[in-house]
Amino acid sequence: MGDTFRPIMGTLGYVFSPSQKEILLIHRNARPGDSHLGKYNGLGGKVERNEDVVSGMCREIFEESGLICKQMSLAGTISWPGFGTEGEDWFGFIFRIFAVEGSLLTASKEGTLEWVAVEKVLSLPLWEGDRFFLPLVLDLNSATFHGVLPYRDGLPVSWDCSYGGPSLAFAAPERKSD
Repeated sequence: MGDTFRPIMGTLGYVFSPSQKEILLIHRNARPGDSHLGKYNGLGGKVERNEDVVSGMCREIFEESGLICKQMSLAGTISWPGFGTEGEDWFGFIFRIFAVEGSLLTASKEGTLEWVAVEKVLSLPLWEGDRFFLPLVLDLNSATFHGVLPYRDGLPVSWDCSYGGPSLAFAAPERKSD
């Protein structure tokens, strides 16, 4: 029997402006030792024990931006073998967030929050692998997808993608008070 695949479960969310012409990104510029330093990324992180991925996505959006998710859809999933700083495997759920409430923080402990025009996103400093799946996330008519994006030495090795049906919007769960 081979090794059991036990990836780190994560979420990655892209908050769209009401006009859907901009998305909220984080410019990872706050922590010198950050493996994402200098890159732009969606908001997200690890799913916690006993937490479902939707609740995890909403929690991460709130922690990093101060915004409460109200409506979102699953854009797709990605398996990132070897992506972590120590070569860990990750499995991510990628969301489009269409409605939020609350006051946007100007920055988080990870970096500066910025609204970026959708057509300019791919010109920013990103993880090289993000260029494979971000066009699918930014295309609001794209079907849901599942991608496999292995990394070696911090670089993508290949990209394989399968497509599903349309991505259906759903209401985010009510945020529990702390």
